[in-house]
This record gives sequence, structure tokens and C-alpha cells, in this order.
Amino acid sequence: MLKSFYQNKLLEAGCDEAGRGCLAGPVFAAAVILPKDFRHPLLNDSKQVIEKNRNILRTLIEENALAFAVAQIDNIEIDTINILKASFKAMHIALDRLKTQPQFLIIDGNRFASYKKIPHRCIVKGDARFTSIAAASILAKTYRDEWMCKLHKEFPQYGWYGNKGYGTLAHRKAIEQHGQCKYHRKTFKIKSLQTALF
Repeated sequence: MLKSFYQNKLLEAGCDEAGRGCLAGPVFAAAVILPKDFRHPLLNDSKQVIEKNRNILRTLIEENALAFAVAQIDNIEIDTINILKASFKAMHIALDRLKTQPQFLIIDGNRFASYKKIPHRCIVKGDARFTSIAAASILAKTYRDEWMCKLHKEFPQYGWYGNKGYGTLAHRKAIEQHGQCKYHRKTFKIKSLQTALF
């Protein structure tokens, strides 16, 4: 059972990202402020929810959230500032876009760059513990998946419609065959097929 909030005195937003470990495409982040009574049996860490249910949840979250926002940092900037800083920056931009400013932040993971002196708490596996972080994970994941499906139409040889830019065997094989394209993260080390197979 997900908890509604970490603390109950300050208006709380949950933040999460999607695509941090991908070989291609942007990293997305979302920030969500939910009503304290928001519940849904399907809501969980986006990695534990099937695609059909993620899309159902996205609509419900957007319809019921007190505020939500999504942001992205592209692969070029990821290569420039590194993926960790890019993830934090995407979260900050999402927080900037909220129509209501939160008073407390809960962040999925173990590290975060402070935002506007608003107190925060990093929570490992927070997307499986708190509703607002789970909701942020759903939004970040669905928005990013949608984006990668658009990029797939431009470069179908990498199979992004299915792998969404993650380093699957098929994706790495396609990179070995076709090389990298303009959406690949050039600073990311790609494990060779030999390493993957043996």
C-alpha cells in the first residue's frame, strides 16, 4: 500500500525521472502534487505497471492532481553536463512549471540538488512507497515513451518503439551495424555484444 505523503504539515510534491540509464534520447522528469486522498489500485512504480495501465493512470493523474509538470533534457545536454546533473535539472524545470509551488519535496533516489531552499527528502525506491512519487514516475515514463516512439519514426533501425532507447541486445546490435545517430548519448559506454553474450 502506497503512503499518501511523507509528512502532513507542508504541501508536498513528488519527483521522479525516466530514461536515466538509456543509450539514446532525453531524460524526462515529472513533479506531481496530489490530493491527500488520491488512491488508485493500479498506481505503483512505473516499472511495475504495464503500458496499458500506465496510460490509464496518466490520464487519472492529470485529471486529479493539484498540480503536475513534466520536463526533459536532451541527449546533447546530457553529454555536456552528465546524466546525474541532467536528471536534477529536468526535475528543477518540472518544479518551475508547477502552477502551485510546493513547500516540501520527496525525491525518488538517494541524491538531489536542492531546489529554491525548499526542504526535501530523498527516498530510495520512493516510487514504490509514496503516491506522489509513483505518479511522477508514471508521467515521466509515459511522456518519455511517447517521445521515443516519435524518434523511432525517424530512426526505425534502432527499434526504439520497443526498447525506448535502453541498451537491449537488439539496440546494441543495431548500433554496431548502423553506428550511433544524433539522438544517442555519445558519452555513454555501450557494452559490446561479446560482453553481453559471454
